[in-house]
Amino acid sequence: MVTIDAGLPKAQADAEILAARRYATFWSTGDEALAHAALAPDFTDRTLPPGRAQGVPGPLAASAFVRAAIPDLTASVEQLVVAGDRVTVHFRFQGHFTGRFGAVQGKGQAVDFIATDLYRVQDGRIAENWHIEDNLTLLRQLGVVAQ
Repeated sequence: MVTIDAGLPKAQADAEILAARRYATFWSTGDEALAHAALAPDFTDRTLPPGRAQGVPGPLAASAFVRAAIPDLTASVEQLVVAGDRVTVHFRFQGHFTGRFGAVQGKGQAVDFIATDLYRVQDGRIAENWHIEDNLTLLRQLGVVAQ
């Protein structure tokens, strides 16, 4: 589902949607060229987790880390809302834990969790990102924390 602010010029809405879709496809495929196309060179993660590099290197490393555990990870856009220079994306991530997560080896168990991102888009690229993931569900599915 895509919801667009009716007062937003079509060209601006299209550019913001394209940036969000490129970034979503990066998360679904791991294709770093899409992250580079979607993110501004001075991209800032406003909810940077401890240990993650700021800027474009942060999501690249995060994707590689998650894909080491869940090689078939996909990210589908459940909802996308465009308002002004902001885009909100509700994701569903799915796959199978067949790799490693720290010291834990996957046994093929299904992974299915959600995340929500809020982007500020400038000049057709994501300049800032705020995000929240359902990490508790993910960690339970990986068997890292108890049910």
